[in-house]
Amino acid sequence: MITLRNVTLRRGTKVVLDSASVTLNPGEKIGLVGRNGAGKSSLFALLAGRLGADAGDFEIPPRWRMGEVAQHMPEVDTPATEFVLQGDIPLMEAQAELAAAEAADDGEAMAHAHLALEEAGAFDARARAQTLLLGLGFRREQLEAPVNSFSGGWRMRLQLARALMCPADLMLLDEPTNHLDLDALVWLEGWLQRYSGTLLVISHDREFLDAITGVTLHLDDAKLTRYGGNYTTFEEMRAERLSQQAAAFAKQQDRIAHLQRFIDRFKAKASKAKQAQSRVKALDRMERLAPVLTASDFSFEFREPQSLPNPMLAMSDVVCGYLVPRDGDEPGEAATLVPKPIVHHINRTVLAGQRIGVLGANGQGKSTFVKTIARENPALGGTVTEGKGLSIGYFAQQEMDLLHADDTPLQHMVRLARTVGPDAREQELRDFLGQFRFVGDMVNQSIGTLSGGEKARLVLGSLVWQRPNLLLLDEPTNHLDLTTREALSMALNEFEGSVMLVSHDRALLREVCDEFWLVADGALKPFDGDLDDYQRWLLERSREAARALSGKSAPTSASSAPAAAPTPAAASAAAKAAPVAPAPAPVAPRDDRKAAAQARAKLADKTRPLRNEVAQIDKKLEKLGSEKADVEAQLATPGLSGDQFAELGRRLAHVQAELAMLEERWLELQTEIEAITAAG
Repeated sequence: MITLRNVTLRRGTKVVLDSASVTLNPGEKIGLVGRNGAGKSSLFALLAGRLGADAGDFEIPPRWRMGEVAQHMPEVDTPATEFVLQGDIPLMEAQAELAAAEAADDGEAMAHAHLALEEAGAFDARARAQTLLLGLGFRREQLEAPVNSFSGGWRMRLQLARALMCPADLMLLDEPTNHLDLDALVWLEGWLQRYSGTLLVISHDREFLDAITGVTLHLDDAKLTRYGGNYTTFEEMRAERLSQQAAAFAKQQDRIAHLQRFIDRFKAKASKAKQAQSRVKALDRMERLAPVLTASDFSFEFREPQSLPNPMLAMSDVVCGYLVPRDGDEPGEAATLVPKPIVHHINRTVLAGQRIGVLGANGQGKSTFVKTIARENPALGGTVTEGKGLSIGYFAQQEMDLLHADDTPLQHMVRLARTVGPDAREQELRDFLGQFRFVGDMVNQSIGTLSGGEKARLVLGSLVWQRPNLLLLDEPTNHLDLTTREALSMALNEFEGSVMLVSHDRALLREVCDEFWLVADGALKPFDGDLDDYQRWLLERSREAARALSGKSAPTSASSAPAAAPTPAAASAAAKAAPVAPAPAPVAPRDDRKAAAQARAKLADKTRPLRNEVAQIDKKLEKLGSEKADVEAQLATPGLSGDQFAELGRRLAHVQAELAMLEERWLELQTEIEAITAAG
């Protein structure tokens, strides 16, 4: 087990741990949580042996092998599979032992080395390494590509695969989900759930922590507190603990005030002097409780858009992609750029108030699609028609795509106010930056020296300042802590405009998005289901891929198509079509049956008007749904004039309003029917 007893750890003048004590048992999966800057990574460095404790005792089993994701970007030309294999330390040691034995022509040493290779699983090691790479999103043609041919994010995935390859007794993972898409994240969850060693993970993804951890270690105010349970359980237990501490502190303050009033009143009175003195001693002996102080919550809100065009934009046969140099150009020639399409024939409309989550694996074109709408990349084909007054706020996956390293936050906001507006005085901009935790000298700090979370908050502040009516957010939570993620979720839910969100944070997707679009196989289509349906669809796709690789023909399945996830309506219809047969009821006497029949008839009479109205609303909803689909199809038609576009937008808004009103009435009627049925 891992034991810390009264450990003190300093980084410079900052105390990271102050007399901290905790015990971690073998095989436990622990989530390490705490605000940014609390010292979580420093604790990892202590466990890994890169830092030594300034005081106290720290014990870890000496024979434990440790796995950790290296943070440096490898600049080597080693093939990807070989690079991952090098993370298996016992395998590398056995191979080195065999090479030395063969060089020395030592038969006994060679036999020992071959035994070590067998124990290290050398015969299936390559397959295991490639399974890790495929699970983390690499394509089969990339398995032998050199490491230095990958971008930074993919190299970090290689480092993660290399760490997972090591048969470690203790695994330390610091924000392993930052460079993963939702597909790879779901795969990693499954892998870690099967991992049998001790796991300590730092993450700001609450669903990820809930799925894999059973213990939560909270680092706050240089103290470590252990909670039994995942992150959600930790939040509940900590809230209860803080409530009890606050109540105890308030009760003690009342007691202190009562004693002090008695002392002040009677200390000079001879007949009460003895009692007053005893209360002074009681006050001195009392162990004072500290008030409950928690980190101040971060919150912000998007300003009300100046206008809400409806629809926001319409896409007709849009092709998204890049312009790339043509193959075969001679060196020294001016490069001829040719289109490289990624997503084809997009016919979709973005309406006012829509909350759209964009799903799909890395490399399928999610970011390419968002960049096309954000006007960062031109469409390679088709037409994008923007509503009058459309104002786009774009959060890029790499924050530095929107920022300049040599700028300061204040210079950035001054330039933004001048070029985009609204204009403002310097003090107004300083006050505004203060709302996003840029206070004091931080407003004059070089952006290049800011942390990832600080850069992300600066981009969020920039979006708020611009008052957009369409937000395009591409992985906005990569460097945000849990508090800031919750603040973003609340702000998006209160935002009056439209949202298009690409994220691997399932909690954010669930809380914000009302519908999902899926980018897969070169197309963008509506995904008819929720995130749970999407995870099931991913699982089925991976099974089909495995069957295809093994040469087995997969049976035709509706789940092989992006729109395979069942809708609630379809599930309801299926349930009605095949009702579950109830267990046979015992035969009742004739009088009882007659009374029950009369009761049912009476109940049917009471609910008949309500059920008739429900049936009428169902017909109207069906008709309006068809009308809505027809208007959306017309909006996607190229060549519409401005007047036609505006008229169709007004018609669509009217249909949507009527749909919302009827749906609300439908719910009211169903509630009344259920209440009458329950009372009867």
